[in-house]
Amino acid sequence: MMEKALIQITEIGRKYVIGSEVIHALKSVTLDIHKGEFVALMGPSGSGKSTLMNILGCLDTPSKGTYILNGINVSHMTDNELAEVRNKEIGFVFQTFNLLPRSTSLDNVALPLIYAGASKKERDERAQLALENVGLGNRITHKPNELSGGQRQRVAVARALINNPSIILADEPTGNLDTKTSIEIMGLLEDIHSKGNTIILVTHEEDIAQHAHRIVRMRDGLVEKDYKNEDIKTVSPRLSNLEKIGSDFEKIV
Repeated sequence: MMEKALIQITEIGRKYVIGSEVIHALKSVTLDIHKGEFVALMGPSGSGKSTLMNILGCLDTPSKGTYILNGINVSHMTDNELAEVRNKEIGFVFQTFNLLPRSTSLDNVALPLIYAGASKKERDERAQLALENVGLGNRITHKPNELSGGQRQRVAVARALINNPSIILADEPTGNLDTKTSIEIMGLLEDIHSKGNTIILVTHEEDIAQHAHRIVRMRDGLVEKDYKNEDIKTVSPRLSNLEKIGSDFEKIV
């Protein structure tokens, strides 16, 4: 018997009313994602991929259809209920990092644990371990403006993992990074996936999408194509000499 999907969305639609115009950002999308999958969500501007990402991330609710996340129907929850689900079930990694500029790496990573009600001691211990796991154990007191773009994104990844979420939702995680640093971050995401985490990667970059094991292509508010990626690119930092991406890059894996 096949294990029930971690994410089950059935005939999801999302429309927006702007003045007298009705825009159907999503028309009817049905999609299952199982635990441990690494899925890339792709599509041109206006395809509906951002709207679908917002619904998957419980940042928005559908106009029609159902969304079951880890056995919970989140389709018509209130904003407060959705916030609670997000904190427990979803780890976010954004293109713009979304770090608090005046807070240290440690405090940024520990932030979700405040909402979870963890003690200060537990927050600091877990945040430090999370930073060590992404190769930033020596940057815990640094603020975002004292870190490189790649280091900031690793702080964001550590924050996304802090609550042991059901899924990691990475929205254009390499969009603001150069090629070398993009390779570094994709290597980190691959390492996280290899440990059993479920990752949904939203990207418009073909080479970044090729790291995923499954690709879902959107067009005009519908799933145009959903297929297994037979040509998976993997990053093996220990085996490749990428002109030395960073002095502590080897700590990532």
